[in-house]
Amino acid sequence: MKTNSIWCGILMGGSCLLLALGTGCATAPKNSAKPFTFFPPAPDEPRIQFLTAFAGEADLGRSSSFADFVTGEQKTVNPLVKPYGVAVNDGKVFVCDTVAGVVEIFDLKKNRASYFNPQGEGKMRLPINISVDKDGTRYLADTGREQVLVYGADGIFREAIGKKDEMKPSDVAITVDRLYIADLKNHCVKVYGKADRKLLFTVPADAKASEGKLLSPTNLAVDEAGRLLVSDTGGNVVQVYDLDGKFIRTIGRAGVAPGLFARPKGVAVDRQGLAYVVDAATQVVQIFDPQGRLLLFFGQAGASTQGEVVLPAAVKVDYDHIPYFQKYVAPGKQCEYLIFVTSQFGGQKVSVYGFLKK
Repeated sequence: MKTNSIWCGILMGGSCLLLALGTGCATAPKNSAKPFTFFPPAPDEPRIQFLTAFAGEADLGRSSSFADFVTGEQKTVNPLVKPYGVAVNDGKVFVCDTVAGVVEIFDLKKNRASYFNPQGEGKMRLPINISVDKDGTRYLADTGREQVLVYGADGIFREAIGKKDEMKPSDVAITVDRLYIADLKNHCVKVYGKADRKLLFTVPADAKASEGKLLSPTNLAVDEAGRLLVSDTGGNVVQVYDLDGKFIRTIGRAGVAPGLFARPKGVAVDRQGLAYVVDAATQVVQIFDPQGRLLLFFGQAGASTQGEVVLPAAVKVDYDHIPYFQKYVAPGKQCEYLIFVTSQFGGQKVSVYGFLKK
C-alpha cells in the first residue's frame, strides 16, 4: 500500500521526532521458527511487543477432548467474521461481530469461545461496541436497533436506552455515575445518569462553538484525569472534553502522516493519560501524550508477518489480564499492560500487544 510505504519511510528517517517512546517496528529473534515482533526498531528501545492474535477458539490453544464429546459440552463456535468493538473483563474478551450479529466471548480461563446472542427483547441487530462495567454489567451500542442494550453480568437483558429514531449509538463510556453514549445521528455525545438512565446533557456543551464540534462521533474513552476523548471519524480528529462537556483540545487533524488522521476510529487511554487512536485508513495505532503530541505508532499492515492490523477498528488498554499472555513476552522483558486491537479483515482479528516496562 502506498500509504503505508509513506509511513514507513517517515518512521525510519525521522526517529528523532519520537524520542519520548521511539518509533516503528522491528523483529528480534526468539528462535528461528518464531521471531519476536517489537515496535520500534533497533537501535531505539523497544516499547511495544506483539504477543499473539486470535480469531476463533482454536487460536486459544484448546482442542476438543473425549470428555467434551461425552458431556456434550463441545459446541461449534465459528471464528470471527468482521469484528469491531472489544472489551475485557473477568478473564473474558468480548468482541462484537458485525457480520454474525453476535458478541463472541473468549474465555481466557478455559481457552474456550462462546456466543452471546440473547433472544426476545434483548436480541441484537447490529452490535458495534460493547463496554463492561466493573460489576459485569454489559452496555452494547446497537446501531441496528438504534439503542444501547443493557445486560447483567449473567447476560440477562435488563433494559434498552433510547427510542427508535431518537439516536444512533456507536459506543458507550462508563464512569462512576454516568454513561456517555456516542450518537452518530445527532452528532454529539449524550450523557445519562447511570442509576436512573435520565438524559443529563450533551457534548459538546456549547453546540454553537466552532471548537470541539463533532461530525461523526464513533468511539469514546474516559481517562483517570477526568477527560472524555471522542474519536470523530467524519472530522478526522479526536476531540477532548472534560466530563461536563467543556472542550479542552483537539488531537490531530486530517492528513496521511504521523500525528494526522485519515479515518480515526477506536480510542483508548492508559493510566499515564496516553491516548491510543486507531486509524482505519493508514492501518496503524498512534499514541499521543496528554498534550496531544505524537509519541509512537505501531501495527501498520504489510510491515511484518506478525503484529500487523488490517482495517483496524477498536482498541482497549487492559492491566488485569497480563498473566494470561505472560508466556508470549520475550525473555528479559516485563509487560506493564496489554493493548487489544481488532482488525476487520485478515487472519489476526484480535491482536494483543504488550507495553514493555523500561
